[in-house]
Amino acid sequence: MTSAKTWDVAVVGAGCFGAWTALRLRQAGLRVVLLDQYGPGNARSSSGGESRIIRMGYGPDELYTRLALSSLAAWERVFEAVREPLFHQTGVLWLARTGDRYAIDTLATLARLGVPHERLSTAELRRRYPQFLLDEDVWGMLEPASGALIARRAVQAVVREAVRAGVEYRTAAVAPPAVRARLEVLKSTDGSEIRAGSFVFACGPWLPKLFPELLGARIFPTRQEVFFFGPAPGDERFAPLRMPTWIDFGAEIYGLPDLEGRGFKVAPDRHGEPIDPDTDERLVAAESVLAIRAFLARRFPALAAAPLLETRVCQYENTSNGDFLIDRHPDADNVWLVGGGSGHGFKHGPAVGEYVAVRLAGGGPEEPRFSLGRKDTVQKRAIF
Repeated sequence: MTSAKTWDVAVVGAGCFGAWTALRLRQAGLRVVLLDQYGPGNARSSSGGESRIIRMGYGPDELYTRLALSSLAAWERVFEAVREPLFHQTGVLWLARTGDRYAIDTLATLARLGVPHERLSTAELRRRYPQFLLDEDVWGMLEPASGALIARRAVQAVVREAVRAGVEYRTAAVAPPAVRARLEVLKSTDGSEIRAGSFVFACGPWLPKLFPELLGARIFPTRQEVFFFGPAPGDERFAPLRMPTWIDFGAEIYGLPDLEGRGFKVAPDRHGEPIDPDTDERLVAAESVLAIRAFLARRFPALAAAPLLETRVCQYENTSNGDFLIDRHPDADNVWLVGGGSGHGFKHGPAVGEYVAVRLAGGGPEEPRFSLGRKDTVQKRAIF
């Protein structure tokens, strides 16, 4: 079965990057069809979790700080349009150690770009946030205007806005395309065909499955475990008004307050084992529960014996260094590859969508860091 319609752009993948790309392309006046094999914000996707951090700090790296600033404003506009409070301004607290170069560079970048922030001494941290058990060499950096996005529902809200603007959404799985000089038709696994002038593949961990020869050794999907613990009855110390979103880079662990009664979220940020997003089961390992409980006992003693309410296994889809992949396919100038969120990409969805829309239309400067040529086959993480 072949669709008689030819679209200006077909976007494959209705996660954060794909949804925002479809919306931005439609706002630019293009006819757009958006496809996803499991649905927006589904449990297999990298965008389908309960919550994601949005913060401005990236060490000395102004690029991602600027992208995050513009993205937060765009997220808030969509949430206002759909009348859903999907951004929680909890503030984001960084826990740093004496001599922490990354944190010191972050302070300088935030000051240079006018981002509200505070540097907190160990004594001030203990006064404001007695829930934390802190060593003497720990100091803090607070971004009061940052916080958390309710991820799955946020992606679905963007897709609804895109559809309202005129994007056609379809649930469909596509076959790996045979890319030559130019892609004319995309075939779905049910036998139907999608014709378009341009194609954007924003497929997250499915990118190396659709383009195995090109991206099989350049995009690394990894298994990431997430834990939600239940505070004691009536204990509001871990709720958003008293507990910020926090990042403990020294321990490679981050967490979010008890948002919407789902529990206190704690998750390791270090890269996990390889994962197949289609077939792997999403059960956390028993030893992982023990390790995260040991961390709670050290950092949040009041939660040491808290019940484990829920666990999740999602995935990162990492590039070699953490920079995004946003580039044309080397064999077809009407095929765009958009991915490599690398565990920090969700917050940047609006900026990524805008960048793709402008580049696809032939305008705007190219960011060399997003190019395929900068993606190696050996991982050396540089973006956090």
